[in-house]
Amino acid sequence: MTSPDEHGTFRSGFVTIVGRPNVGKSTLVNRLVGDKVTIVSSKPNTTRFQIRGIVSRPEAQVILVDTPGLHKPKTTLGGRLNDSALAALADVDVVVAIIEAGSAIGPGDTVVIERALDAVAGRTRSTLMVVVNKIDKSGPDHVAQQLLAASNKVDELLRSSGRTARVDYFPLSARTGKGAEELLRHIIKALPEGPAYYPTDVTTDSPEAIQLAELVREQLLGKTHDELPHSIACRVTEWEWPRVKVEILVERDSQKGIVIGKGGAVLHDVGVAVREAFAAEMYLELFVKVEKHWQRRDDALDRLGY
Repeated sequence: MTSPDEHGTFRSGFVTIVGRPNVGKSTLVNRLVGDKVTIVSSKPNTTRFQIRGIVSRPEAQVILVDTPGLHKPKTTLGGRLNDSALAALADVDVVVAIIEAGSAIGPGDTVVIERALDAVAGRTRSTLMVVVNKIDKSGPDHVAQQLLAASNKVDELLRSSGRTARVDYFPLSARTGKGAEELLRHIIKALPEGPAYYPTDVTTDSPEAIQLAELVREQLLGKTHDELPHSIACRVTEWEWPRVKVEILVERDSQKGIVIGKGGAVLHDVGVAVREAFAAEMYLELFVKVEKHWQRRDDALDRLGY
């Protein structure tokens, strides 16, 4: 299953991807894996679970952990998403902190970098890689300035804490792939010697039920635009293949109408797209349910797995 590199070493380990919402974490994971293992949307906080993407090479296996975007939470759900992202920083080999090329490093980015440094500082085997993403939308001079600004921010945080850390910097476009292979090579070099944790043909360890529910939510996010992204939750309630039932939760009756669409058009289009992406032979039933204030209720969040 495994083959050593030119130095006779096979490397493996865990790499956590962190950043504010919408900086491109999921796009980067999909790019490095070479397969769609996590949903992508322009809406903030699209990622709600820790999703593992697995990159298998002859000389290494990289387990990438996609995380919810770190943000200032306004609901119980938001707090749990932050907790999930921070928990993924514990005892990993590499942390990749993503910031955007076209935006100044603000308080949110500072928190991301600070938490990433907390995870690697003082640990000889852990590395922080700061990625300046979306370089396809900025000129070379601006990208260079942002890389320098990121380096200065890291130096400032390390000085103020009296700590040391291994930190590297990379310009990248997760969307186009520019810089992705170089980043992956450096990630592999930073990993310790170890075995492959998964078969080489596996690209994610997410259960199929979660993959399907998230795919439904991704399609709904795309078709309902900005009307109710945070208010949608999806979960599989029945799975007797090829018959599958997915429950779609919203918080208000008015939102139920948006999700169903005129004459059921939105649900129909979502169902068609999901079957095309997941399995054409699937009989998919989508059921919309109003559950008031589910984002703020622990019992609802526990049931949904958040």
